[in-house]
Amino acid sequence: MLFVDYSSAFNTIIPSLLTTKLGDLGLHTSLCDWISNFLTDRPQSVRVGNCASSTLILSTGAPQGCVLSPLLYSLYTYDCTATSSSNIIVKFADDTVVMGLISDNDERAYLEEIKHLENWCQENNLLLNVSKTKELIVDCSKKQEWHYQPVRIGGTTVERVDSFRYLGVHISQDLSWSRHTNSLAKKARQRLYHLRRLRDFRLPSKVLWNFYTCTIESILTGNITVWFGNSTKQDRQALQRVVRSAERITHTELPDLQTIYYKRCQTKARKIVKDPTHTNNRLFSLLRSGRSGRFRSLKTKTERLKRSFFPQAIRALNQGN
Repeated sequence: MLFVDYSSAFNTIIPSLLTTKLGDLGLHTSLCDWISNFLTDRPQSVRVGNCASSTLILSTGAPQGCVLSPLLYSLYTYDCTATSSSNIIVKFADDTVVMGLISDNDERAYLEEIKHLENWCQENNLLLNVSKTKELIVDCSKKQEWHYQPVRIGGTTVERVDSFRYLGVHISQDLSWSRHTNSLAKKARQRLYHLRRLRDFRLPSKVLWNFYTCTIESILTGNITVWFGNSTKQDRQALQRVVRSAERITHTELPDLQTIYYKRCQTKARKIVKDPTHTNNRLFSLLRSGRSGRFRSLKTKTERLKRSFFPQAIRALNQGN
């Protein structure tokens, strides 16, 4: 996995190139012209106290903090797609990951994909920040004797790491979640201090419960369907201890993480089942028997896979039915 970092991604959008791409996507000409007008000839200055800088006229990029900017950037990069069936490019606004499946130590498709991405960036005025771009290798082979070539972008070697934080989740090369859960537990425990202070001010239980839900539970349950099923018993207990501490502070019964995980799996699975365009919709297939409304269990070889999202989600859907 190559976690790509761009230098000032939103500031490098070329309006004329963006409108051309929007036209190719089928947007009306008047709307394309409106967006082009919005992005060009924008006056900008900086004010500190009573002092203001001179005004600059900008005709490149999308305004920082504008609600349209992430959408426009996603449309600007829609044509950045994988060229090989063994590769996938995952994009969330300007967070991009190149994922390559390497079999029999044949890295050609993966390395060519990175070269193609580098060329695409040059053609679309995007600058790769090689110093912040990282590579993570997940080796599923038993012997793990392969030696992978270092990735080079613009003559600079990309650093290879054993873990990376992507969209708030720490991904490790052994696909364990201890580092991620330890980070969550530490961050949540720090916020328990503020919860105690609010209690000392004799605020109502409802206020304490709302504070816990917004600032502590939201940390403990972020992307929980991804990592909780495969986390170890010790890691789950460490997180649950934070919940029990919050219960003692608020004198309120709080939902345990296992219950939250189960409900989130069920909710996410139902959304996938109702969306035939979802790439994982095919994994939820109904049984051929007369037991209508029940889904076929996925065959998994290891206990770790049995605890992953899809087997757990299928189990939750069947129990819910």
